[in-house]
Amino acid sequence: MTPLNRRGFVAAAAGAAAAAVAMNPQTASATDREGTTWGGDDFADADRGFIAALTPGVVKNAEGRVVWDNDAYDFLKGDAPKTAHKSLWRQSRLVSKQGLYKVTERVYQVRGLDLSNMTLVEGGTGVVVIDPLISAETAAAALKLYRAHRGDRKVTGLIYTHPHVDHFGGCRGVLPDGAEDGVPILAPEGFMEHAVSENVYAGTAMQRRSGYMYGAQLPKSAAGQIGCGLGQTISVGSIGLIPPTKDVTETGQVETVDGVRFEFQMTPGTEAAAEMNFLLPGLRALCMAENATHTMHNIITLRGAQVRDARQWARYLGESVVLFEGRADVAFASHHWPTWGGDTIVELLEQQRDLYAYMHDQTLRMINAGMTGREIAEEIELPPALAGVWANRGYYGSLSHNVKGIYQRYMGWFDGNPAHLWEHPPVEEAKRYVKAMGGRTATVAKARAFARGGDLRFAVTLLNHVVFADPGHRAAKSELASLYTKLGQASENAVWRNFYLTGARELREGVPGSPASVASADMLSALSVDQLVDSVAIRVNGPKAWDLKLRMDWSLPALGKVWHLTLRHGVLTYRSDTEKDPDAGVTLTMTKAQLLAMLGGKGLGDIEVEGDASLLAKLLGVVEKPDPGFAIVTP
Repeated sequence: MTPLNRRGFVAAAAGAAAAAVAMNPQTASATDREGTTWGGDDFADADRGFIAALTPGVVKNAEGRVVWDNDAYDFLKGDAPKTAHKSLWRQSRLVSKQGLYKVTERVYQVRGLDLSNMTLVEGGTGVVVIDPLISAETAAAALKLYRAHRGDRKVTGLIYTHPHVDHFGGCRGVLPDGAEDGVPILAPEGFMEHAVSENVYAGTAMQRRSGYMYGAQLPKSAAGQIGCGLGQTISVGSIGLIPPTKDVTETGQVETVDGVRFEFQMTPGTEAAAEMNFLLPGLRALCMAENATHTMHNIITLRGAQVRDARQWARYLGESVVLFEGRADVAFASHHWPTWGGDTIVELLEQQRDLYAYMHDQTLRMINAGMTGREIAEEIELPPALAGVWANRGYYGSLSHNVKGIYQRYMGWFDGNPAHLWEHPPVEEAKRYVKAMGGRTATVAKARAFARGGDLRFAVTLLNHVVFADPGHRAAKSELASLYTKLGQASENAVWRNFYLTGARELREGVPGSPASVASADMLSALSVDQLVDSVAIRVNGPKAWDLKLRMDWSLPALGKVWHLTLRHGVLTYRSDTEKDPDAGVTLTMTKAQLLAMLGGKGLGDIEVEGDASLLAKLLGVVEKPDPGFAIVTP
């Protein structure tokens, strides 16, 4: 094995049909051995307990638009083609399995009807739903499939394991408007704050990059999108959010829902800022939420998010072993298939514990030896005992981008080299780079030479500079798209594959239409007034507002508070108390629903106005609307 083979990308002989063999640094040695372990117990476990599939595996909304199509992945039933990494193909075959499954007595899962799983636990009078998918339509279809085989049981409880949209967005599919009355809804402490803030503050940019991460616009085919490692893709239906009625605040907390006893473990700062595992002691079943799945997970997601704490993640998995060893016969999660057998459960938890601990500790060791994030990502390699475990493979997260995330958490963006302190922005750097290389044509020629020599990584670097220096250069865009396709189709990591292939598609076809916003009515209504003001403040065009000074009050009597807003120096700041500001230029007295309508562009309506109403127009006049279709692979 060459050094490049274990640390990066290796190209096959020039002119070969699949010129690139891309693999994540941590999995090269395991990939060399995969022929001897193909299949394994995972396929048996993924099929275990199968009851029935949704036929056809397609979900549509009320208007007849397809929001989920699992049948589009039928091509995965064949052998791995040259256009896909063999190991990723295996993972996608496993994850694409769809239907209702029995996990253990009274515990069922619907898998393959969204990115995530929906788990159903039968109680005394109905069924408790855990993590109701992304969309109301897919969640409703999953519940209907369950009821068709287990009876028309009412939903008597709802549990969100953490505040990512694929674990709460489909809540209205299992509890339609009004049906939630009297139904206990449990979530970890801090759930609402994190559920809404992630989708508001940087939500537009995250959503745009999610299109790359999940390959949403790619064709489902052996040459295109074959999954994302964690699931197949994301559904595109209606997103809701029903607030929890009960917070889980501490490890060891016990709650009984419809006669079912839940024993919780709090795991904040792991896969989500607020997350929890739980044991069903009466059923000897353990839910690991998204903390232990059948893939290496993300310490930092490529769609964008705050860096997760690999150290704490490992420690909580160790705590899970201590808390639950010998008390569970099956472990299930919010993605993938369950793990049966007490010893096998402990083995999975310990292997994943050691995976995140090794990434964290070795990254810190190498930081303290003076290495940068990019250098660490190129050098680090997992021990064979961890790299050879299917559940540790980098299908969703990757060792390369995870260690860069750990570096970022401790050291930030700057690597200490003054040459990187004040670099030109991409377009200006690209123009100078191309000029130094002898012009666009010469740079493209040099890139082709590097590609022929097997160095696709530097070839795309050169071509990317040409595209940013001259986005109209057709040869550079075409060549770059071709190399992105080769790198993507050879990657074991599904997210890397989707990024490469989506980049290639946009170079060829341009940016597609903007996706629908995840900020649904439920999501917006769940925002606190503080968060609503924040959502305005982060959209103020600072330079446009430099010379604008105003003060206004937002009074919401139903909440018993007044928010005092000040726009000055291009910054919108606020504070709140119970008294009106006599120096405010205008006071708007309203309900929260009226505030939401006003911010949604519906004007003042029935809002009570005291003072100069034009100040609102001046404020909103410097508030920009985010662009959900901004360019990524072109300037």
